[in-house]
Amino acid sequence: MILPGSPEMKAQLNAAFDLEPSLALVKETQAIYDRVDRVIPEADWARHAPYVLAINKMKREKDAVILAHNYMTPDIFHGVADIVGDSLQLAIEATKVKESVIVQCGVHFMAETSKILSPEKTVLIPDSRAGCSLAESITAKDIEKMRRDNPGAPVVSYVNTTAEVKAASDICCTSGNAVEIIDSMDSDIVIMTPDGHLAQNVAKQTKKKIVYWEGACMVHVEFKADELREYRKYEPDAVIIAHPECPTDVVDEADFSGSTAGMINYVRENKPEKVLLITECSMGSNIADEVPEVNFLGPCNLCPHMQRITLEKILWSLHTMTEEVTVDPALADKARLAVERMINLKI
Repeated sequence: MILPGSPEMKAQLNAAFDLEPSLALVKETQAIYDRVDRVIPEADWARHAPYVLAINKMKREKDAVILAHNYMTPDIFHGVADIVGDSLQLAIEATKVKESVIVQCGVHFMAETSKILSPEKTVLIPDSRAGCSLAESITAKDIEKMRRDNPGAPVVSYVNTTAEVKAASDICCTSGNAVEIIDSMDSDIVIMTPDGHLAQNVAKQTKKKIVYWEGACMVHVEFKADELREYRKYEPDAVIIAHPECPTDVVDEADFSGSTAGMINYVRENKPEKVLLITECSMGSNIADEVPEVNFLGPCNLCPHMQRITLEKILWSLHTMTEEVTVDPALADKARLAVERMINLKI
């Protein structure tokens, strides 16, 4: 098997496509480049343009649609994605697409979720090694133990989990709807997995007692409240927007906290002069051209798993129809119930 990103993959792609950097192709893709010219230099876009054109052509030939998370880099987010959004948005859209092939540009649990919700579709991920520290932190057996320790308590699992964990849960949630999902549970005690920081942040907004798993996102756990206080000294006018996967003291230090979609919407609607997006680095880059009046400051952290997805690997995925994501049908049926319960609440 030829691995994504390997020299063999690169050689075969170069044999099948003309991927030489081209300033002429910058002009041909000008409408797309206009969306990212604030964050991608023209010389770099000259390298991206051949891949963008090849991928968009290949999508039509393979009857494929590209779903991309908000953490994808701007060349993917604006260049080839058909649908973009946070985990909830992508989960919903996966049930609506008409194309027979879904290429999931995100991490592996997202591709699994698309397959669970659209079992009749072929679901591809450009690099199956794109994992998630949250999804890898918990198993179905861990949930079984939490149920034994808290009899009768429903299990609410973040969508950032494997199919196995979703199947062992009662309902899923996202960072955007977690409070509403928890409040909708018919129990005073709720088990929440796997993100301990998200659970603690939700606990501050609900009367329910939350018993949580101690998982953490490797990107958001690295942010520190004292660092944000230092930034405020130098940039007192900056608005700090934090993802709720961050530690509680980081979220407390922020002016606003929300899902990736919520963070983007906040910037679009309020257009603060200066913003610190306390999340994965690609977020600010993806909306920079849309809000030129906003100055995006540091800090930010890169997700090494999200960074595994590249234009080159997307083209390889479509060219070879790899790597296909499969989920055992019996497991998928159980996992689907948990995801559909979340979607059907319409909150």
